[in-house]
Amino acid sequence: MSADQFDVIVVGGGNAAFCAALSAQEQGARVLVLERAPEDEAGGNTRFTAGNIRFAYRGVEDLREIMPDLTEDEIAITDFGTYTEDQFFDDMFRVTRNRTDPNLCEILVRRSFETMKWLRGKGVRFVPIWGQQAFKIDGRFRFWGGLTVAAWGGGPGLVQAETDAAKKRGIEIRYATRAQEILTDGFRVEGVRVKSPGRIYDLKAPCVILAAGGFQGDAEMRTRYLGPGWELAKVRGTRFNTGDGIKMALEIGASPFGNYSGCHAVQWDFNAPEYGDLAVGDAFQKHSYPWSVLINADGRRFLDEGADFRNYTYAKYGRVVLEQPGNFAWQVFDRKVAAQLRDEYRIKQVTKVRADTLEELAGKLEGVDAKAFLDEIRAYNAAVRQDIPFNPNVKDGRRTEGLAVDKTNWANTIDEGPFEAYQVGCGITFTFGGLRIDTEARVLDADGQAIPGLYACGELVGGIFYFNYPGGSGLINGAVFGKLAGATAVADLKSNLGGIAAPVAAGA
Repeated sequence: MSADQFDVIVVGGGNAAFCAALSAQEQGARVLVLERAPEDEAGGNTRFTAGNIRFAYRGVEDLREIMPDLTEDEIAITDFGTYTEDQFFDDMFRVTRNRTDPNLCEILVRRSFETMKWLRGKGVRFVPIWGQQAFKIDGRFRFWGGLTVAAWGGGPGLVQAETDAAKKRGIEIRYATRAQEILTDGFRVEGVRVKSPGRIYDLKAPCVILAAGGFQGDAEMRTRYLGPGWELAKVRGTRFNTGDGIKMALEIGASPFGNYSGCHAVQWDFNAPEYGDLAVGDAFQKHSYPWSVLINADGRRFLDEGADFRNYTYAKYGRVVLEQPGNFAWQVFDRKVAAQLRDEYRIKQVTKVRADTLEELAGKLEGVDAKAFLDEIRAYNAAVRQDIPFNPNVKDGRRTEGLAVDKTNWANTIDEGPFEAYQVGCGITFTFGGLRIDTEARVLDADGQAIPGLYACGELVGGIFYFNYPGGSGLINGAVFGKLAGATAVADLKSNLGGIAAPVAAGA
């Protein structure tokens, strides 16, 4: 086999791509990973995440299988609870308004735990998300919202672990190499045409797996599919996810599928750069808003900050902020909840004001009608049910009553200085529309037939998320369908071509 000929080519360099590559390699394939970014920016959106991963588990013994370093002392002070497959299904169908494809959702949920064990076997380490997903009350942590575990080292740690696993197993990675075209004979995939610095050339392979992310990095595509104003959103992650995989597949007849007008979009520092900054990573996000009131330019609240745990609202509230006058809002906190704020509120690169009185704060909220703001806070404070205790570990029912937009949980009065406010805009993470696949990760054409040799996984697969998503389900989606795509590609190759070349390096 020549230097430019492989069994499987994976287009992309994030979590989904590496899971696909590792899965294909363990079946004996010679695998190449194409990463559009240079090595110092590699890793796709995965590298910009906190590394939080949602999966079904039955209790602490399941967690011990993927986190063998858990100590008895840590277990003794922690209520990890359970997150059953039924709960995962309920969350997926609830937040997508029952639109998630049931067949794909079934695969995602049912295979989530086994995929976590598989990743652990490849050398990926995991840790509990203390501090983000569990608050210590009466000497004991209690996890909430179905999200318990993160990759060690967050997103950058996950990318590094998967990269190390790939290199250890002889998988070649070519950085700064952009796939431009899928090569076919008119029927079957034959490889890809790529562009690297100073060179355009063809790579041959009977199997191509697309894992190149969504189109959130392309302002034109955002505006075309998501709607007017989306060119103004900041890109939360990599600048290289511009829909290449989707466009290449559509050009050879693939079927588009899913929520093209939907996306994962969060509250993001208003003055963050146009694209993600690897030095800051995920810290431009501002996810302690359930303890705040959100105020727009008119000085008014405009959403229910306490509608649910942030895991189930943060990915849709970025859109709501983008729709406000001036495309911004201020998260306002008082002293009572200062200790509950996540670490991301304490970074140097933050748009923040502080004041000892509400009147002083009103004058510092740039772009906000100060009088209307003070009136809004007075009305809000008067509506808070103070007879219900505040508890950040549960949906506590501490609410307002009688407002145009009531807050249904965690409603504390804003009346104890010093006060802090953080200006947020919209940061888009990934888009929900993409390619139609079957239950084995084969890309389908407009007639519902598999395109021979073409597979897809990760953000560019449509039909899984609509309108919203449960926090942490993006990474497990990439891992589950990446693993599936790699295995299917090699199985198809073996059955259709009578075997494949010997792997470059042995080992699982």
